[in-house]
Amino acid sequence: MGKVIWSPSSLDDVDEIAEYIARDSIDRAALFATRLIEATDGLARLPESGRVIPEIGDDFCREIFVLPYRIMYRIVGKDVWITGIVHGARNWKP
Repeated sequence: MGKVIWSPSSLDDVDEIAEYIARDSIDRAALFATRLIEATDGLARLPESGRVIPEIGDDFCREIFVLPYRIMYRIVGKDVWITGIVHGARNWKP
């Protein structure tokens, strides 16, 4: 079993999302940030459980969802690198 590793930019994404939600509720922001991070815990055991990112089409580039956000990651050996978090409504390009 590998590890889940968060890139600095993906942690920045979590911070930005939490800051945005905190404008309305600090408690909800903290809860949502925790949910984002916890959603990736199972990827260490099942890295291929997410779907292939359609815009990339590479079997090693996948994503899971914590609505409305896409948590994007890359499988590197046995490890999973969280590469970014993007709002699902955003027109994202690699």
